[in-house]
Amino acid sequence: MILNEETILKSEDAQPEHTPLSEGLLRQPKEPLAIPVKKRLIELMLVSLKIGSTSFGAPTAHIAMMEDEFVRKRKWVTPEHFLDLLAVANLIPGPNASETCYHVGYVHAGYPGLLVSGFSFILPAFIASMLLSWVYVRYGSLPELEGLFYFLNPLVLGIVLVTTWRIGKSSLVGWQQFLLFGLALTAKLLDFMGLVDINEVFIMLGSGALAVLLHYGIKQKFGPPRNLLLSFAPLPFIGVAVKLMFETVNERAWQIFWYFLRTGAVLFGSSLVLFALIEKDVVSRFGWLTTQQLTDAIAVGQITPGPVLSSSTFVGFLSGGFWGGVASTVGVFLPSFIIVAITAPLVKKMRENAITSSFLKGVNAAVVALILMVCVTLAQNALVDVWTVLILVAGFLAMLLLKAPPYMLVLAGLAMGLIKALVL
Repeated sequence: MILNEETILKSEDAQPEHTPLSEGLLRQPKEPLAIPVKKRLIELMLVSLKIGSTSFGAPTAHIAMMEDEFVRKRKWVTPEHFLDLLAVANLIPGPNASETCYHVGYVHAGYPGLLVSGFSFILPAFIASMLLSWVYVRYGSLPELEGLFYFLNPLVLGIVLVTTWRIGKSSLVGWQQFLLFGLALTAKLLDFMGLVDINEVFIMLGSGALAVLLHYGIKQKFGPPRNLLLSFAPLPFIGVAVKLMFETVNERAWQIFWYFLRTGAVLFGSSLVLFALIEKDVVSRFGWLTTQQLTDAIAVGQITPGPVLSSSTFVGFLSGGFWGGVASTVGVFLPSFIIVAITAPLVKKMRENAITSSFLKGVNAAVVALILMVCVTLAQNALVDVWTVLILVAGFLAMLLLKAPPYMLVLAGLAMGLIKALVL
């Protein structure tokens, strides 16, 4: 049978580009934009609530649970993209874990996702802190909960170690990355031993700058990143919402709100930096709290789930009652929402630009080194005897080999700690 050109063209036109079967076989997982916005927002709300309700300890532990949920389970972002978001969160003021959650929310559902994920992540800690504040005011002390952390702390350390291993494999892929990782780790070790005094932000910025130099050397001409400024989004009218929220609130609550708003705008690094910033003001200058009450506020940040920065709720409640707790919480978290709303669109542009992409890779290597050093600090508090070491090993192997989800380890640690506290 001889086929002429016309016959071939007709047969090609009659053949569908993809049959239903082949289309089903070749179809990839739905992109976020293919999923209805309402469904994406509900997903973000539920996952962020789960993380906020079951993540205890340092921000690194919260980030570990986010990596497991957002990257490994749901694949909303790639490991490399997640590390980029974490790097940006470390470079701007505000609570790092919360800002990472906002960024993932923006990636998955835009600005509505940013707000829903952030609010849902903070809400459990806010409720827990308000309840503990009421108990404290009514009974004059906090419940004896320290025994819960005998089992919980080593398990949290195991979660952080597994996550450090995972993100390290994703980010340390060449000799340049390993070199930057080693330099950042050395700098942090020298700081840890007290030989030098260097801030983590400077370590990350230096690593990023050195990454650009290593990538381009002296052969490339440096040009400004293109189109970065175009990604700045207009700020939402948050001030109007805040005014409506507090229009019936007393003067003390307003004072608390503005004070914590200023504090949240200059808060870098660990959330525990908050107490170094506010100690003199809330105790000596304003007389809102005693030194013992401020110490108890630090404890509240440790024994409640979610961001440690929620201890500001406790400070606000003791200073100005219910509305004081609301005012301090909104004030301290609001700057990070605004800053992430501005910087979130920039991350994609930064990853597409050669110079800023190299800079982010350098910062990512430093972030892995800094997280590893956080594990050293966590180990000092968590590993108090041979039993806690065995608990750490068991949790590490359960998560790495048996694929146990982090929240199951947290719940198991809380249950064992509660039994120990009640029985012993």
